[in-house]
Amino acid sequence: MGLARNRRHQRTVDYWPGFVDALSTLLMAIMFLLTVFVVGQFILSREISGRDEVLNRLNSRINDLVEQLALEKNGKQDLEDSVANLQASLSSAESERSRLQALLAAGSGNSQAAETRVGTLTQQLDEQKQASARALSQVDLLNQQIAALRNQIAAVEAALQASEAKDQSSQVKIADLGRRLNVALAQRVQELNRYRSDFFGRLREILSDRDNIRIVGDRFVFQSEVLFPSGAADLNPAGQAEMTKLAAALIDLAKEIPPEINWVLRVDGHTDNVPLSGSGRYADNWALSSARAIAVVKFLIGQGVPSDRLVAAGFGEFQPIAPGDTPEARATNRRIELKLTEK
Repeated sequence: MGLARNRRHQRTVDYWPGFVDALSTLLMAIMFLLTVFVVGQFILSREISGRDEVLNRLNSRINDLVEQLALEKNGKQDLEDSVANLQASLSSAESERSRLQALLAAGSGNSQAAETRVGTLTQQLDEQKQASARALSQVDLLNQQIAALRNQIAAVEAALQASEAKDQSSQVKIADLGRRLNVALAQRVQELNRYRSDFFGRLREILSDRDNIRIVGDRFVFQSEVLFPSGAADLNPAGQAEMTKLAAALIDLAKEIPPEINWVLRVDGHTDNVPLSGSGRYADNWALSSARAIAVVKFLIGQGVPSDRLVAAGFGEFQPIAPGDTPEARATNRRIELKLTEK
């Protein structure tokens, strides 16, 4: 028997330092990866938001330039039509002047009137030539404006394409960062689950080997009959003995875990689905489950466990782990669950 105790003592000394180091390293790595991911997401989202605003402004500018181009084209067409009309009028005036000059040369006897008419037509012809020259000048100016607008549209389209290409590159970077972070987190979670299983296995050895104390997932489960009398929330002697062992383990754990790891032990109270009469100390199962969780927390604090590392919660009968209304199912659902987690 002495040899077995020595071996148990040696295993205890070898186990905890490695577990605590591994858990500390794992949690720090997860926190670092989460920080990098959040910062990266924030920066990339800001950059993408800025690019979206630039794209919207560029698209609005393109629409304005297209409208201006359409207006300029319409103006150019009107001027071209005016030039064509003026040229037609000019041709008609020149024809009329030629006819009158022919009549004058033939001696029709109306030379004075013809000369007057020729002068009038010549003056009109000069005015139309001037108007035609002005119209042509406006057409040239419009052509220059249209060319400038086309250059601006080409520059805006080039900037838009460059912005879209940069935005697509950013989206690819975000997707790649998320994928790598998910892979890393999945690996870390697997390691954390393995270390947590080892921790609860060790805690099971420390507390007892009784059948009504067991591990369910990431929780350490006590049946209520181990800790409390029926319908009450005062720890019985057996429950106090078990909680004393748990308190000693938690105090040792608090000394080993680095202060930057913000851990807590959550104590959850659960009852069966049999309603209380309401005439006793507790009005319903909500009150009973909460009172039992608080009783466990207060006892652990009395044993020296830091109060800021404990959380109490009551769930009543609304979180069963065994379906049905059989005595066995109800006994299974009456329980206190302990879960080591982060705040």
